[in-house]
Formats: sequence, structure tokens, C-alpha cells
Amino acid sequence: MNDIIYITGHSNPDTDSICSSIAYAEFKNKTGLNAIPIRLGDINKETQFVLDYFNVKPQRLMTNVKAQISDLDIDSVNPISPQTSLKTAWSMISKTSVKTLPVVDEEDRLIGIASQSNVTSYYMDIWNANIIEKSGTTLENILDTLSAKCLNTFDENSTFNGKIIVAAMQPESMTAMIEEGDIVICGDRQDAQDAILNCKASLMIITGNHTVDEDIIKKADEMKCTIIVTPFDTFTTSRLIPQSIPVGYVMKKDDILSFKTYDFIDKVREVMLKTRYRSYPVVDSENKVIGNISRYHLISQNKKRVILVDHNEKAQSVQGLEDAEILEILDHHKIGDVKTGSPIYFRNEPVGSTGTIVASRFFENGIRPSQKTAGLLCAAIISDTLLFKSPTSTDLDKMMLKRLSAIAGINPEAFAKEMFKASSSLKGKTPQEILNEDFKTFNISDVKVGVGQVQIMDAEEFKCIRQDVLDFMELKSSEEEFGLIILMVTDLLREGSELIAAGTQKDIVSKAFGVNLIDNGAYVPGILSRKKQVIPPLTAAMSS
Repeated sequence: MNDIIYITGHSNPDTDSICSSIAYAEFKNKTGLNAIPIRLGDINKETQFVLDYFNVKPQRLMTNVKAQISDLDIDSVNPISPQTSLKTAWSMISKTSVKTLPVVDEEDRLIGIASQSNVTSYYMDIWNANIIEKSGTTLENILDTLSAKCLNTFDENSTFNGKIIVAAMQPESMTAMIEEGDIVICGDRQDAQDAILNCKASLMIITGNHTVDEDIIKKADEMKCTIIVTPFDTFTTSRLIPQSIPVGYVMKKDDILSFKTYDFIDKVREVMLKTRYRSYPVVDSENKVIGNISRYHLISQNKKRVILVDHNEKAQSVQGLEDAEILEILDHHKIGDVKTGSPIYFRNEPVGSTGTIVASRFFENGIRPSQKTAGLLCAAIISDTLLFKSPTSTDLDKMMLKRLSAIAGINPEAFAKEMFKASSSLKGKTPQEILNEDFKTFNISDVKVGVGQVQIMDAEEFKCIRQDVLDFMELKSSEEEFGLIILMVTDLLREGSELIAAGTQKDIVSKAFGVNLIDNGAYVPGILSRKKQVIPPLTAAMSS
């Protein structure tokens, strides 16, 4: 996953931001890279109309690009089931550098941990004759641990309820020692084997790979006693059999410390500093084991690689940007405060839309955008230039729209009419949704400034909710420490905007635009562009 390049527009994304990031991801993928477009917020009505029109799914929502476990090359590990024997678990630990084995259920979900320390400590403490019964050890585990073969056919998943006995005594003495259901280890003496069966043992383990008489096997079938033969001697057999108990009996089940693939490295490091485990299991969102992580993985952590489109100010960008590696910036706004540690490809052009720049990247490199992507870029240009009514429009925007619309197979004027109609309705929107639909944050002369823009075709519709929107703006400026918040209510029919202001610095609007605020607002004819007609006058007024 370390080769992924995330392409993102700004927070509170508009159509240009969403469409340009999707389109630029296609361009990068066509040049052989692994690019994924992401978005930083909800999609507005206009953008949703565009995506639905061209049958394109919205990109993944991703609000933070700090390094996560998913960005690391963690150790792969083979999880074990709770039925795995101690011997098998110990063998896996001894043969690899992995000292902690995750234990999973039938659906591969983490249920416990079998570490080198708890396997050895439990083995030292389990010399108890009833350990096979207590742990629910299966015949399969015993066969595997003792390298044994079964002479009569019984269920290999069966368990045993008795204690372990070594038959080192005369047959006559056994009756006082062996109880029904016991597990008995013996040699090749047939009289001893017969006595064990008479005591109704559930399992007879014959050591030394000795041949067993057919009469003994027949009698064992009648007595429902399983007979297995192991090549080991009696001492070795009695020493090994405790290793057949399942790890589920000794594993750590409670307070398991594990990490999710989406956990941030900062959190992981903090937890590791407070604990002393050699490794920690990593699971996905369904608690299925992905691998193990250790402290040394954090030494060479990989930063996420990011390309910014339609913005170059940190306040408008994704969280954790300072911990990511910025590869490129494509934008058409003023130069902001994003800093990089090394030279990057920075393309900033005075055009009406970032979509125009992205389209240029396609054509300059001899790459033709797909029909859907061409349509998205058309929508980006139309949206940001208001179909060339905005003063930010350039001849390059017009040329690109003509070229792209031919590929997309749309009529720009007819499409624009449908798109603006879909986006201009305020019905059902809350004041918060209206302000944040296309909202950007700027730092001007040490003052935090927010400028939102909403487009309408029915002025009366907005008048009904104007006061509620203004109340929310005042609340937002107070709670989030904005010195000034402006909402541009752009009337597409009148080709102008009402500037509604809130915050302690709202009087600067009168100075910047030469208007008198009435009820915190003033209509300014011809104002359509936040970038070209609002931010520059605000900057000049606040700087002076």
C-alpha cells in the first residue's frame, strides 16, 4: 500500500474540487501510478447531480493523512486455532522470529494470544494427571504430539475424561489405580494390556512401536477403548503428552492488546511506550488478523503521499498534512501557506477552474480522458466559471470546455442549465448545510476569515431562512474563533451577490466593497467570484 498516491481537493468540497481530484487520479493511473482520489467532506447537491449524470461513484471520504498501520510493512503471521497443540505452537515459535502467535476462531477473528512466555510457563506448571481432561485435548492432538498411529477407528476429535496413568506395575495392582475413562501408558505386555481394558480405560498408549495382538484390538473395540501406538519410550511419552493440550487452554484471552489497520502511528507509539510486549497483533475492521507489529516497524514508517488540487492553504486541506509527503499541487487560487520539505511540481494558473489545469495535463501528455472524466471536467469548468459569467473565466477555460464537451458528448449550455437548477434549490437545507456547502477558510493579516458561497435562482426562497443562516454564522464565528465570516448569496439571474457578514471584524466589508451593511448584509452587483472579487479586496482592506 506504500505506493498509493492520494489526490484530494479542499474541505467542504465543491464541484471543481471533487471532479478535478477524480479526473487527476485517472490521469495519474494512466501514467502507471497508483492514485486514489479522496474527499474531505460531504458532497453538495450540484456535485451529486454531476456524479449521477455521468454515473460516477463519489470518492472515498478520508479526513486525515497521518501515517497509519496500513502504511507500514508489518510482519505477516499465520494465525493458529485454539485447538492447536502446545507442541505445534512451540515449533512455530522456535522456527521463526515471531514470538507471539494470534489465536483465531473459525472465521479468522482474533480470540487470544499464544506467546513464547505463556506457552513455556504453562508447560512448566501443568504436570497434573488430569490435564488432558481439564484442557479438552483431542485424540488428534495426542496422535500428532506422540507421532502415533491409531489402531482402532474412533472419532479423532473425541476427548477424554480420565487422568493419565503409567502402567509400571503388576496387572493385579492396576485395578486399584486405574479408573474408568483413564488414559494409560503401557508397554508390550499383553497381560497388562488386557488388565487395562478390564479397567475400562478410554485410551491406551502403547510405547516403543510394539505390535499389538489382534485379540487385544478386538477386545478394545468391545470395551470402546482407543489404542494408539507411539515410537517413543515410556518416559518420553509421559513427558510429551502434556504438550498435546490445546493452546486455547493456556492462551491469553482477556485484555488482549491489539491494533487496527487504520490506527494512527502516533497512537501506536504511545501505547508501545507504556507496554513491553515484543509484538502486537494487527486486525482489520472485522477483527480478522492481518499480521504483527513491533517497535522496529515504527523506525522506518512511511508517510502518505498526497497531491493537492484546487487549494494550497493548510486551513483548507486535509488533517495531518504536515505528516504527509506532498508530491504536487494544482491550483488556480492565490499562493497560500502550504510548506514542503523538498521541491515539488507546483502548477498555479490564473484560470477559472482547476478542471482546466487537469485537462491541460491530459492533452499536454497525449492522453485522452475517458468520456465520463471529460464530462466531470466539463462540470468543474462550468461550475467554477458560472458558464463564463464569472470574471475569473479565461479563453483557455472556454477552449478546454469545447474540447472536453466533444469527448463527453454533451451540450454545455443545456447541461449547465440542468446543473444550476439542481444546485440552486435550498429546500430542506439547514443553515449549517447552506453555509458549509462551499466554505473556505483563509488567514488574512492574522485574522481567521471564512467565506462561503451559495448560488440561488429564487431570491424569495433565501429570504425565508436568511435570519437563521445569519444566527448560525454568528455562532460559528464565536465558537471557532473566526474574526470574519462572509456568505456570498450569488443570484445567477441578477449576476450579483449579497454579502452577509458576521464576526467581530464584519465592518471591514463596508471598507472593502464600499457598501453599507444593512442587517449585516449588502447586495453588490457583478460580484460572482470569491477568488477574484472577494478575497483580494478583503486582503487589501485588512492589510491597510
